[in-house]
Amino acid sequence: MSPNTSETNRPITVVIVLDHANVTGGQARVAFDSARGLKRAGHRPIIFAAAGPIDPSIEAEGIELICLGQSDLLSDPSRVRAAVQGLWNVAAARRLRDLLASLPADETIVHVHGWAKALSPSIAGPIVESGMPAVYTVHEYFLFCPNGGFYNYRSQRACALKPMSLQCLTTNCDSRSYAQKLWRSARQAIMHDFARLPLAFGDFITISKFQRDLVAGKLPAAAAIHDVSNPVAVADLGPKRGAATGDIVFIGRLAQEKGPLLFAEAARLAGIVPVFVGDGPIAGEIVANFPEARLLGWKGTEEVAALMRAARAIVFPSLWYEGQPLTVMEAKALGTPVVVSDGCAGREEIEDGVAGLWFRNGDVASLAAALTKLADDTFVESLSKGAYESFWSNPPSLARHVDALVQIYRQMLARSAPRASAA
Repeated sequence: MSPNTSETNRPITVVIVLDHANVTGGQARVAFDSARGLKRAGHRPIIFAAAGPIDPSIEAEGIELICLGQSDLLSDPSRVRAAVQGLWNVAAARRLRDLLASLPADETIVHVHGWAKALSPSIAGPIVESGMPAVYTVHEYFLFCPNGGFYNYRSQRACALKPMSLQCLTTNCDSRSYAQKLWRSARQAIMHDFARLPLAFGDFITISKFQRDLVAGKLPAAAAIHDVSNPVAVADLGPKRGAATGDIVFIGRLAQEKGPLLFAEAARLAGIVPVFVGDGPIAGEIVANFPEARLLGWKGTEEVAALMRAARAIVFPSLWYEGQPLTVMEAKALGTPVVVSDGCAGREEIEDGVAGLWFRNGDVASLAAALTKLADDTFVESLSKGAYESFWSNPPSLARHVDALVQIYRQMLARSAPRASAA
């Protein structure tokens, strides 16, 4: 067997670092799916997380998981403890250091998916000290922006201010309070100037071109940037027969930045009933101001897929940039058109007038006009066909996702080998 073949076949140990040991959103879902895919491909994924509970399906598949059993910052009953942990999680740094020291440096990758909800910037030290190659997937923007979104929650608009500038620091953009903004800014300073977390990574993964364009100039100059789509696991049910007669549906967290109020208002203008699958902090506001709306709450994976398949269209009215919305991709896979804001990364998956419709970000009248167009059965049938064909012509499967990750990991290990030999 040649050396090149040996290197190509050698299993890789991947320490997958994130805040939660269970699926709390798209970030954790992608991290856990990648762990499953790596395990099935013969590699050794190890999930390292701060906050429980532990997802039982991960352990059932024989994937190693280390959970510190901590609370995340929002669920901790002690606000003081949460504030301290968020600035510098001593226990997380100690356990991560011990874990990395126990693993072979020449065949281990550290892959970080998130740190801002429980782990803190303290993870930087153990990663750098290990000398292991490390990669960061940009699911959100906490490496660059104090509130993680380049978004002003007060004005409900995307923010163009330079992060941590005087104007940024004096602007109350936080979803909770200015005191929270000041705490987040202190954490940002610790992360960037003391822990120097961005410099712990030689590689970064962006999940859409929209996102890459947004962050490329903010990454370390020497960093390698890779484009890897999130994996989408949806059964191929074939194209729909005709235009679906179901509802026009919003699926996701009912939070201000996701745009559910915008949808409700536009639906009223268009004369349709808005349907919401999900829950969140502004659910009560939707009920109070839009009594005609139907709120179905959170549903299981199979129920969501069935609702998505039956829907006439999905609305994705997000006000902030997003990264690569899984809902948009899943809807396409099921042959359901998507009405998407032109100011978020979701637009990248939808060719306007082919797989769905774009509307102007934050513009109620523009969204209402798009919803009105969906009254035409022939047009909806055309969009449905376009959505289905767009997805299945090049489906972002888990196998392809893992193949792309492994290729990046091997490149990283090859680059680090000379440094390890010199050390």
